[in-house]
Amino acid sequence: MSSKPPEKAVSKPDAGFSAPRGMEDIYGAEWLYWDKLFKVARKLSEFYDFLKIETPVLEEADLFINTAGEATELVEKELYTARSKTGEMLALRPEITVGVARAFLEHKLSRAGQLQKFWYEGPVFRYERLAPGRWREFHQLGFEIMGGVNDPLYDAQIVLVLWKLFESLKLKKVALTMNSVGCKICRPIYMRQLQNFYKNHEDALCEDCKRRFKVNPLRLLDCRNEHCRELAHQAPNFFDKLCSPCSHHFRSVLEYLDELKVPYALNNFLVHGFDYYARTVFELSIDGGGEELQLLACGGRYDYLFETLGTKSTPGVGGALHMERVIFAMKAQGVVPPPKPGKRVFIIHVGDLAKKKMLGIIETLREAGIQVSEALSKESLQAQLKMAGGEENKLALILGQKEVFEESIIIRDLKHATQETVPLTRLVDEIRKRIK
Repeated sequence: MSSKPPEKAVSKPDAGFSAPRGMEDIYGAEWLYWDKLFKVARKLSEFYDFLKIETPVLEEADLFINTAGEATELVEKELYTARSKTGEMLALRPEITVGVARAFLEHKLSRAGQLQKFWYEGPVFRYERLAPGRWREFHQLGFEIMGGVNDPLYDAQIVLVLWKLFESLKLKKVALTMNSVGCKICRPIYMRQLQNFYKNHEDALCEDCKRRFKVNPLRLLDCRNEHCRELAHQAPNFFDKLCSPCSHHFRSVLEYLDELKVPYALNNFLVHGFDYYARTVFELSIDGGGEELQLLACGGRYDYLFETLGTKSTPGVGGALHMERVIFAMKAQGVVPPPKPGKRVFIIHVGDLAKKKMLGIIETLREAGIQVSEALSKESLQAQLKMAGGEENKLALILGQKEVFEESIIIRDLKHATQETVPLTRLVDEIRKRIK
């Protein structure tokens, strides 16, 4: 999948098939950006003790319906479902956090009595309207902390890891916004106040917000309709309605971020669409590009998620980034990934006998940790020499019939146009001397 925003469908290729709309291929030089992102995430996860977890792309559909809620846009419009031959309703995962929580419970990882820290990356699927920054298959990379105690320190650590990831990628103008969506004690009181405010303006709401007014009033605050936004700014402020424990928790998170020197802004209109979120929610965005492309990562605390899975409330907090948008931002800001390491040694054969012998030589060099490239399908010496020079290799190894019988090989210095014949038994040592 490229990091470009989706474009209009193009004509099908000669083979008659193309990738489904909103789903793209990743290949060639594009992988350099993905590889850089993977390496930064892996290094941070090792330092902060996050262990890799991989969950199935397919899960029981009810896993997402029960946790997100049947009235959410995710379930009503965006979930890809399929029925198995045994009648089981399955769904392509629209996000990964819920799958990690399911694995946490299924494998009884909470029995240790200690928190568990996971990181993951992989594709997710949502049937969305195609637009810049919206794909139907995209990739998430995230960090989750589950179990243990409900400590605001871990809210701050999740934010820190994502902040450091963008910092390590050299991305500029990254902005962090924070909010608290309260708990089961203070949130219902606030939601009633929201509904009391909006019932006098219901006719002026967009169609989506008219539905949200009845099923999830918090989502009224983050509507992108211009008129709905104006109404949101007149609505009651949640910061004033937080109960004492929620207020203390949120204040502690912000104090940790202050200690870590991670800058942030408060945003009372920041909410997430799922009811299982509690207290901390956050977003990391970047200037530049359209509105959809600005949002790079989001997350928060989800202590109520485990209740929707049929168990007791369990501390949990996490955050995930949208990999395609991050790569788009890297390109937009001129963040260049390291080039693919040069092979430095090019293998050239002359004749069928030399071609067979080269296979064993290549394996000897691989075992010695020497990177090679080749064009064994080419038969012309001149064509192979041209390819060797074009790939900026330092050395060419030339093997002909004479060298096969003599158990030797020609080492040609491509930069200085000099060459020397050496015994095959000394090949590895001679190469290492020349490519230091």
